[in-house]
Amino acid sequence: MYPRILGLSLIAGASALDIKVSKTGGNATSGFQYGIIFEDINHSGDGGLYAELIRNRAFQGSPAHPSVVNPWSAVEDAKLSLQNLSQPLSAALPTSLRVEAPSGQVGISNPGFWGIDVKKQEYTGSFWVKGTYNGSFTASFYNYLSNETLGNVEVPSNATADEWREHAFKLTPEKEPGNVNNTFRIVYDSSGTDGSLDFNLISVFPPTYNARPNGMRPELMEALKGLNPSFLRFPGGNNLEGEEPPYYLKWNETLGPLKDRYGYPGTWSYENTNGLGLIEYLLWCDDLKMEPVLAVWAGFYLDGPVVPENALQPYIDDALNQLEFITGDASTKYGALRASLGHAKPWVIKYVEVGNEDNLGGGAASYNEYRFKAFKDAINKKYPDIFVFASTNIFQFAEESDAGEDYHQYTRPDRFVEQFSFFDNFTTGFRTMVGEYAAVQPNIPQGGGVDWNAPRWAFPQWIGTVAEAVFAIGTERNADKMFGVAYAPILQNLNSYQWAPDLISFNADPEQTVLSTSYHAIQLLSAHRLTTTLPVEAPVFGPAYYVAGHSNATNSYILKTAVYNATEAVGMNVAFEGVGEGAKGSLTVLTAPEGGSWNEVGKDVVKREEREVVAGKGGVFAFEVEDLSVSVFEVKA
Repeated sequence: MYPRILGLSLIAGASALDIKVSKTGGNATSGFQYGIIFEDINHSGDGGLYAELIRNRAFQGSPAHPSVVNPWSAVEDAKLSLQNLSQPLSAALPTSLRVEAPSGQVGISNPGFWGIDVKKQEYTGSFWVKGTYNGSFTASFYNYLSNETLGNVEVPSNATADEWREHAFKLTPEKEPGNVNNTFRIVYDSSGTDGSLDFNLISVFPPTYNARPNGMRPELMEALKGLNPSFLRFPGGNNLEGEEPPYYLKWNETLGPLKDRYGYPGTWSYENTNGLGLIEYLLWCDDLKMEPVLAVWAGFYLDGPVVPENALQPYIDDALNQLEFITGDASTKYGALRASLGHAKPWVIKYVEVGNEDNLGGGAASYNEYRFKAFKDAINKKYPDIFVFASTNIFQFAEESDAGEDYHQYTRPDRFVEQFSFFDNFTTGFRTMVGEYAAVQPNIPQGGGVDWNAPRWAFPQWIGTVAEAVFAIGTERNADKMFGVAYAPILQNLNSYQWAPDLISFNADPEQTVLSTSYHAIQLLSAHRLTTTLPVEAPVFGPAYYVAGHSNATNSYILKTAVYNATEAVGMNVAFEGVGEGAKGSLTVLTAPEGGSWNEVGKDVVKREEREVVAGKGGVFAFEVEDLSVSVFEVKA
């Protein structure tokens, strides 16, 4: 039950706003106002959303990130070493772990991604072994604070020296330790061996979102679902591009059984398993009902090498093959490959982005001269219904263009507020996506944008959150020009990260997930989607910044407002054409104790207030919203 504001008289004062909203004459929105950008940064994939519990499960490595034993450790007197056998598990996974011991109970132990959450639930696992062993393996969870086994299962050995053999198991712990100071162990009697065994692809999964094999961590998926995202831009981000030849994110190396997935030297300081691959991204879109925005590699590496024009065609063909894999029926070469992997029904791709931030690092000239056009022309020749985004904002004032663009902005709060009207003069059409944005540093007296040599916030701060909301509302006002916005980065493992601030922070303990201040604001704005914007008769913007519109889904009028840098609460006298006296509307307001407030583990500073407002004379809804607030007012049409 909401507190009620009954038929108040008009609010007067220096900061009062009289807002009259017409019921006709607006612009249709894209329907994709708020979405997600994902790349594996901050262990957001491996060690995060991707639910695999074992870190360094397959000893994948590259010149950039060589294979290591860490964090594996020996149990009892075992000796551990990496091997590159003449008969590897697969071409994709050439490196394995040798465990040597002449006798006794020995084994290997893994602490997971800085802890393992152990509950009384069924875990599914497997490991591959090569070598002679008569006996059984014991797979278990072990708490190293209490020195107790939480649950174990015997896994009969079928190991042989002639070939690699998989050992699958299910494990349901009997105890819950109440902390994540746990390891996963495999122990066996070494007297039954010829002195050593080789292990590879040691994998354990908890229950996953929608019970998908090789799936996602449930509570992080629920957090993402709470944002009501309408699109997913993937797989990056810098991680798409690669640092240098020959390493870029190759879609066809992320398919099929895990033993056939090559590792990838990610651009954020760690090797990627590629367990979170192309099909997993598409299933993620299915699960959260998001439109996929597929980013394809565009012939440019982060460290600067550019594929020359006369050598570009194989990479264009590769992008077309990827699209055929996703969208083609089983009569096509790559559609048949997808069907052979258990997905007979094609997916639909309506949006493709060519590259990522190709304006940076010396990529702009080649991108503008030949790379973008070559990819776009080839894609649209075969797939004329696909809308293609450039990874830069090269078209923003073009009179004619059938392509879109991706605008990224990391800056300070004041600069975001200055950009409230930034898109007002852009060319009409659903053509600009804000594929990454975030307030990352505090304001400075002299003003200005981000300083990449200066420290960034550890977590989003409320003043930045409100400024981001001002900016996002500015994009909603320009519904005829904008596709949607996506905060970046979206996920951060607090134990190992390369970027801050981030929208959602987490560790191995699901109870310690942090939904940032910016999460709450985006959640509120995204939950109230406008089908059309509506004309507003009102004073100039500032300190209140707003957009009004209509939602077909709820048949309601909506006013979204962010107040930034006001000296007092702002009075709002709001009238929607056709809504009369006595009508009831709902007002939701988000605030925080101060501009420098932030959320962290165990602390949520965002206050959410909901109340009912009743229209007074003339159908005017009168209420106040305070400084540094984000609000949504909704009334049935």
